[in-house]
Amino acid sequence: MQVLLPPGWPRPKGYANGVTAQGRQVFIAGMIGWDAQGLFHSDDFGEQARQALHNIVTVLAEAGGKPEHIVRLTWYVLDKREYLSAGRAVGQAFRELIGCYHAAMTAVEVRALIEDRARVEIEATAVIPD
Repeated sequence: MQVLLPPGWPRPKGYANGVTAQGRQVFIAGMIGWDAQGLFHSDDFGEQARQALHNIVTVLAEAGGKPEHIVRLTWYVLDKREYLSAGRAVGQAFRELIGCYHAAMTAVEVRALIEDRARVEIEATAVIPD
């Protein structure tokens, strides 16, 4: 994987502007903050983000992938202020579960998620090297 940073652009904090990678692509559906049995253990944004990231890592492992193979994440959040205020907890969970900040990322505030208790939903794309 190669992070794309055009000349003269400042390095973004917490994500990459773009990424190029070669290999087998893995597309992971939006993961929310419930466990494998579909149970929520918290309504806290940071805890739900941690569980959603854990779910992504678990699904990716089924394809033989590792967190460092993630090239893109899209976050759907109900409240951008809640997302921003949970930054420390989200950052800690990200470092512990994903490990690096080289994925291209987008965060979008949405009106609702399908599961009423969900505070965040995260989609992922990974590329496992050949």
